[in-house]
Amino acid sequence: MALQPYASPIEHIWFWTFRIFCALVLIFLMLPVLVIIPLSFSSGSFLTYPLPGFSLQWYQAIFSSGPWMDALKNSMIVAPLATLLAMIFGTMAAVGLNRADFPGKGVLLALLISPMVVPLVIVAVGMYFFFASVGLLNSYAGLVLAHAVLGVPFVVITVNATLQGFDYNQMRAGASLGASPLRVFFTVVLPQIIPGVASGGLFAFATSFDEVVVALFIASPTERTLPMQMFSGIRENISPAIAAMATIMILLSVLLLLVMELLRRRSENLRGAQ
Repeated sequence: MALQPYASPIEHIWFWTFRIFCALVLIFLMLPVLVIIPLSFSSGSFLTYPLPGFSLQWYQAIFSSGPWMDALKNSMIVAPLATLLAMIFGTMAAVGLNRADFPGKGVLLALLISPMVVPLVIVAVGMYFFFASVGLLNSYAGLVLAHAVLGVPFVVITVNATLQGFDYNQMRAGASLGASPLRVFFTVVLPQIIPGVASGGLFAFATSFDEVVVALFIASPTERTLPMQMFSGIRENISPAIAAMATIMILLSVLLLLVMELLRRRSENLRGAQ
């Protein structure tokens, strides 16, 4: 909102006070994240300020280290697979809940998004006992399924929001022309809700890629993910290598946010075109 001409001195003061306050709040929120980045270029062996010097040794260390690369490989295996499952199950659930009307619909929706609301430690303990009873502990399959469960609520919410403006008469028209329900979904519904599916998938990927609590309960040392490796490093030896990997994860998060913003704009354009 631009300042209107002929504004009073009090309005001028409020105008700049409000913006300075917003800037200070933004700095307060971002500073704990941004302070990590310079530490990743430290030439010292500890996370300390002021920096003793500038060096890329810690980036070289993580890319030449077996444990770090193994953890990164595990994360790049688990996160995409968990995201794919979350997108499939979340989209199916959102379409079904949005179209159908039955008793207990609100309760079912609450159960679907409960992993987002319930404290993560409680979810992890519950998954531990359930997966132990079905033999999925200490396996990639168990870790992928656990992270998929955590990602489904994000897909359900974003796809459900995208479906609010969807015209179901298009599905009836496709069915009247002889198309099967599956073909109608892939040719009529999915192209219109793909921004919501992709946005939920990005949230699910970020959740899986950053998650550590459930992984500590479910995964074995051979399935150690990147957050688990960082957590282990913090407990055993606080090294600037952790800051280097954290910086890479920050850059990845920024990239995901940019992609989500592009998807949001595309979704708005599609809604405006309807």
